[in-house]
Amino acid sequence: MIEKYHFGSITISGKTYNHDVEVRWSGAARGEPSPSGLEVLSWWRGESHVIDVEDIKRAIDQNPETIVIGTGEAGIAEVLEKTKEEILSQGIELIIEKTGKAVETFNDAKNRGKKVIGLFHLTC
Repeated sequence: MIEKYHFGSITISGKTYNHDVEVRWSGAARGEPSPSGLEVLSWWRGESHVIDVEDIKRAIDQNPETIVIGTGEAGIAEVLEKTKEEILSQGIELIIEKTGKAVETFNDAKNRGKKVIGLFHLTC
């Protein structure tokens, strides 16, 4: 579970990260109702405030039901149109929100048992 987010920091399963993260929840898909299905990876982009197709390929390759993108505290990060199209063309639900709201959305999807990946930009 993502416990807390504030500018530049996110706390997940008791551990705090100070860099952008990709959070995967696949436990429900494997029949695991506990946080053991939660995986946290560093998330780097080619350009800091632009989210291009290359920046989300690793997430798409996991075949999630939903991808939630957090665009920063003020929503400055831009998801390019071609990136949105690529995600949707794979039959993946896409939700784009400011990071605070995106964290709530991710937790909700996880609690509903969806195979969900969150891509969270922690600043701006």
